[in-house]
Amino acid sequence: MERSLRNVLVVSFGFLLLFTAYGGLQNLQSSLYSEDGMGVATLGTLYGAVLLSSMFLPPILIKRCGCKWTIVGSMCCYVAFSLGNFYASWFTLIPTSILLGLGAAPLWSAQCTYLTVLGNTHAQEVGELGEDVVSQFFGIFFLVFQSSGVWGNLISSLVFGQTPTQEATPEEHLESCGANDCLMATAPTNSTHRPSQELIYTLLGIYTGTVAHGTLMGLVFLKSLLSNKAETKPPRLGSTLLSTFKLFRDKRLCLLTLLPMYSGLQQGFLSGEYTRSFVTCVLGIQFVGYVMICFSASTALCSLLFGRLSHYTGRRAIYVLGAATHLSCIAALLLWRPRSSQMAVFFLLPGLWGMGDAVWQTQNNALFGTLFERNKEAAFASYRMWEALGFVAAFGYSSFLCVSVKLYILLGVLAAAMVSYGTVEYLESRSPVKTLTATQTSQAVEEETGTAM
Repeated sequence: MERSLRNVLVVSFGFLLLFTAYGGLQNLQSSLYSEDGMGVATLGTLYGAVLLSSMFLPPILIKRCGCKWTIVGSMCCYVAFSLGNFYASWFTLIPTSILLGLGAAPLWSAQCTYLTVLGNTHAQEVGELGEDVVSQFFGIFFLVFQSSGVWGNLISSLVFGQTPTQEATPEEHLESCGANDCLMATAPTNSTHRPSQELIYTLLGIYTGTVAHGTLMGLVFLKSLLSNKAETKPPRLGSTLLSTFKLFRDKRLCLLTLLPMYSGLQQGFLSGEYTRSFVTCVLGIQFVGYVMICFSASTALCSLLFGRLSHYTGRRAIYVLGAATHLSCIAALLLWRPRSSQMAVFFLLPGLWGMGDAVWQTQNNALFGTLFERNKEAAFASYRMWEALGFVAAFGYSSFLCVSVKLYILLGVLAAAMVSYGTVEYLESRSPVKTLTATQTSQAVEEETGTAM
């Protein structure tokens, strides 16, 4: 357990450093580069590249390079994006966002494959159910990983908070904030003025150093999974390129595509719309980090909780809780008229949103790793592809749809995703092939040990 836990922690803290920088930058893109929609366009381009990368690169890189070197190489793309923000323009942000997008899908697919292989291997060693161990490892990972949002957003708020604005936002401007925002909230106001260039450079310097240290941690301390490359011979290029699409012959995967798509849509909404149309519009850009800390802290704590709770309740109850939480948040955002006097609500809603996000992050990854264990790389590549499609859609229609319409889209996709997920659970319950229970697995291991002795 110690060796497996060590590798889980190395992956977790490497991602913590990496996404402390990237997460903070992503949350500020739509507010910091609002001119001509450059910030939103950058994020849309980034996740468009993730979408294309998900179709081809993950199976190739993971099977030819192994999980460790895929993770390390992909992390270098994040360093390039951080450097590109020092000279923010269409000619620097778009190319570096494409590079990051190409590396993001292999990074996450390799991480998911690494933890799944590690969890199943450890489960065989100790005689536990593989699904439970994998879920626990993902819970530990997301506890550490999601705290990156706390540190990244805290850094941005402390840096930008050195020059807070004092003027009150006009009432007529507040009427166009929140769900009523139909591209009016980006008009120049006291709340949306850019921080000084000196403060922006200070923040970028901190972020670049952080992401560089995360890359070095993976390079030096992460151990390779020898079995990951030894189990299969390097596949032919044509077979590898099509492996992601071949998996769609499984109707379970077709039904589950809406889960990662909704995950991308809801994350894109929070980082692109909530930060701009609710927080920046009413409170100012210096509050974006503080508000998003609540989201990240909630997701981190609930990730660990749900990873352990699923042992006792099963994943179905966790999914229902996540759907009910996000449904309540969407309804509240549609009805809420944000004002600066309602400070507690600005922090409460992201906290609840993070609780639901923890469900999608932990349970979706564990679900895909469990149902498609024999095709892990292709399954996780498909997962990232559909999640990226959700991000692309969220940032793509960001510039021409009202916030209220975007919330109704989220509501519709959430409902459809839960119906599809319920169908998969029904099919699994009727499947003649059953997964061994923890007791059966333990007995099998004991029998094998007794025979060997």
